[in-house]
Amino acid sequence: MDKAMAVRTYWVSWGTLLVLTIIMLLLEKSGFPRMAAVLFLVAAMLIKATVIGGWFMHLRYERVALVAAIVGSVLALAAILFFLIVPDALNTAKFVAP
Repeated sequence: MDKAMAVRTYWVSWGTLLVLTIIMLLLEKSGFPRMAAVLFLVAAMLIKATVIGGWFMHLRYERVALVAAIVGSVLALAAILFFLIVPDALNTAKFVAP
């Protein structure tokens, strides 16, 4: 890959991340239903994570086993943190007066 193509790739990926971030910020101010907004935000975050991992961390040039190990460990860590935080959040919500 020549230098001009590499620079263009970085600019396109940066622009993609910027556009997704702006859409996510505007979505918060819009009148979308809560569930639709959450689903869109999760999908946008997955796209952003893929772009960052693929282009900025250069995972698109690695073997599938390494990518699977990285993605699997990130998902496992996210699940562990989720299941550690949610019970505490639910317990705290019981004590908050409406």
